Amino acid sequence: MSTDICWARWLAAVCAVAVLALGAALVMLSIALSRASAVPGTGSADAGFAWDMAAHHQQAVELSLIVRERTTDEDVRRLAYDVINTQANQRGMLLGRLAAWGLPKSSQDPPMAWMDHHHMQHRPHEGALMPGMATSSQIEALRNAKGTAAEVLYLQLLTAHHQAGVTMARSGSMLAKDPLVKDLAASMRTGQQAEVELMARLLEQRGS
Repeated sequence: MSTDICWARWLAAVCAVAVLALGAALVMLSIALSRASAVPGTGSADAGFAWDMAAHHQQAVELSLIVRERTTDEDVRRLAYDVINTQANQRGMLLGRLAAWGLPKSSQDPPMAWMDHHHMQHRPHEGALMPGMATSSQIEALRNAKGTAAEVLYLQLLTAHHQAGVTMARSGSMLAKDPLVKDLAASMRTGQQAEVELMARLLEQRGS
């Protein structure tokens, strides 16, 4: 076999290896870019929803813990217990997603900016950062109430809280890209709407 033929075969083999290596590198780069683009950034609806709903849930848990100390009514205490467990768990899932994305647990951006809905514009006041959230005065009033008065105030505050939460969850399920966040938002919408209907019946039973 001539030297020219050997050289040609060697060159072809080297080229083939180089092509395979380049192809593998391009595949790896494509995967890396795909993963990077799949991670929501600070300006995404996913991150905005996670930040806002985590804060929203935190107050619902706070209201529910308070009312369980202010009444012995089993129906209201059972509702409060369900809210505490459900929303604390959902809040943990949202914070977990933020951690997985390498984002902080909270944001300095204005609440609700990710929604871009004019009807959701809200001016924070007295600790009520978002629509439906109770003010500091309302929370203090709940702490000072007891019995039926505490039950009615809690149900009224949580109804407004949930109604705003349902609107936020609806937007989250439509605007978010992360499958887990979309599914979680849809679940929140269904669950909170059902509790709004339950609270309407409980308020009616109490003449409110």
